[in-house]
Amino acid sequence: MFQAVTEANIRVLVETFYGRVRKDDVLGPIFNAHIADWEPHFQTLTRFWCSVMLADGGYKGDPLGSHKDVPGIAEELFSRWLSLFEHTTSDLYHPDLAAAFLQRAQRMSKSLVAGMFYRPENVDGQALP
Repeated sequence: MFQAVTEANIRVLVETFYGRVRKDDVLGPIFNAHIADWEPHFQTLTRFWCSVMLADGGYKGDPLGSHKDVPGIAEELFSRWLSLFEHTTSDLYHPDLAAAFLQRAQRMSKSLVAGMFYRPENVDGQALP
C-alpha cells in the first residue's frame, strides 16, 4: 500500500484502474471502442493525475472536450466509474491518500457531468439554444 503520491505510483493507479475499466461489462465496451492504443492514453492520464495530485502542471489537455463526443457515455455511468476508482485507490493507497484521490475524482465527475449533460431550461420549460 502506497504511503505517498509519486508519479510512479500514479502510473500504477492509472494502469490498474483502467485495466479494471477495460474488463468491466458496462464501461469496457465504451472505452475499448474509443481507445485503440492504450499506452499513449496511460501517459496522458498519468500526466493528468500528476497535475491534479502533485500540482506539477504537466497536463495541458481538455478533459471535457476529450469526453464530450465519446459514443455511449451517459450520465449514469459516472457513478460506476467512481465506484471502480474508489475500489482501486483503496486497494493501492493508504486510506488518507485514497480519500484525497476520490475527493478529486468526485469533483471531476461532477464537473464533467455538468459540462456534458446539464441543459438549463428557461421559464417556459423550453431548452435554451
